[in-house]
Amino acid sequence: MDELMDRTLDAVGPRLKQLRQRRGITLTDLSEETGISISTLSRLEAGHRRPSLEQLLPLARAFGATLDELVDAPPTGDPRINLRPIPSGDGRTILPLTRRAGGIQAYKFILPAGDDEAVPELRTHDGYDWAFVLNGRLRLVLGEHDLILEPGEAAEFDTRTPHWFGATSSGPVEFLSLVGKQGERAHIRAAPKRHLGAEQKRQAN
Repeated sequence: MDELMDRTLDAVGPRLKQLRQRRGITLTDLSEETGISISTLSRLEAGHRRPSLEQLLPLARAFGATLDELVDAPPTGDPRINLRPIPSGDGRTILPLTRRAGGIQAYKFILPAGDDEAVPELRTHDGYDWAFVLNGRLRLVLGEHDLILEPGEAAEFDTRTPHWFGATSSGPVEFLSLVGKQGERAHIRAAPKRHLGAEQKRQAN
């Protein structure tokens, strides 16, 4: 049992780093959110220090995860996926849809109505993003392009390109996002009918 506990605690560090990188936040951001010093967080992620319960609790709250998920506890036999939103503090709701480590990660975003006059803060990071709008209108600023995506429309891009997502003043937006590491991207095997129709029209002309 002690050996199993040792292995479980040793695996916490890489999981903490993965969760932080998945959220796209820095050690400084996480330190401010949890009250844990940057040096301690760095040592925890590197596996140079084992976490205490007093450290795991604020980390679990910050990542929107349970303690079992942080320490990768063995499954209890309940086949239901326990989806917990990731707190953002700015009115957004981010719901992880995948539980596996690595590979393409799926999220559902719900963003409150935005301000069309606001100046977006573009960001970059390694990887690819594929976004599909479910409801509302999604504003996507991608490099020099400022796009509005309607329900049923999708966009895929290299996240090393400066980008920003947001809702318009017309109301909230709900969309799915598939995020993969650099060199890993979603592949669409069948195009929507209206896109095929547009292609047929171009060929006809």
